[in-house]
Amino acid sequence: MSRILFIGDIFGRPGRALVRAGLAALVEQHGVDLVIANVENAAGGFGVTRDIGDEILGFGVDVMTSGNHVWDKKEAVDYIGAEPRLLRPANYPAGVPGAGAFVARTADGRGVGVINLMGRVFMNSLDDPFAVARREIEAVRARARLIFVDFHAEATSEKVAMGWHLAGSVTAVVGTHTHVQTADEQILPGGTAYITDVGMTGPHDSIIGIDKEAGLERFLTGMPAKFEPATANPKLHAVVITADDQTGKATAIERLSLTADEVAELARSNRRRDTTQPVSVR
Repeated sequence: MSRILFIGDIFGRPGRALVRAGLAALVEQHGVDLVIANVENAAGGFGVTRDIGDEILGFGVDVMTSGNHVWDKKEAVDYIGAEPRLLRPANYPAGVPGAGAFVARTADGRGVGVINLMGRVFMNSLDDPFAVARREIEAVRARARLIFVDFHAEATSEKVAMGWHLAGSVTAVVGTHTHVQTADEQILPGGTAYITDVGMTGPHDSIIGIDKEAGLERFLTGMPAKFEPATANPKLHAVVITADDQTGKATAIERLSLTADEVAELARSNRRRDTTQPVSVR
């Protein structure tokens, strides 16, 4: 059996601090074989940079997925071309830098195909994600029995549709983008783990990561407001998916929602075995 940990949208410095503090302990606690994280909001809430991407890989993340904010930092165009572990949605048109799929390897050499897709409802108009999903699955199937899909989409209906579209064809379909964790984790017929949205790893006293006052100003007045990342009440949202290596079918999905204090305690418990260094996620 293999266990895959997927970390929901890492938002800014608070999200990165949670991952830095708690990832090793989560891997140990759940017996995780591979770690995937969505990083499109990792740089101040908007995009990702080379330094931040490399930092997140250094925490122990094996593959980084993204979405509509992947290009918010100009340097991401060069970085994504040089770092195959950073994905952009596969349904961007041909010629766009980077790739939408990657086959990662666990420590003992098992292949895990990771595919990144983006929805079209209330989002930028890209190629058909449902057709592209089938194409990408066939491209990685020869190298990986386990196939994981991050579907970055706004509409719940589109995410649910993708889950049913790929049920029995992949190990997991998880939704990202809305930053609100849903409680519908399940194993679909055919052995596909599914959740509509994994949620956000970042500040939850906010409007989906953004400072409340700026967000409210936009809604109350309709006027432009400068969005700044919030900092209060950081939480780590993730799922752990267990799958059969021989069949590629998921057997369990566990949803995680950990406060900063819970992450810190988990990290302290893990570190007591080999260090007395203090732990901080603030």
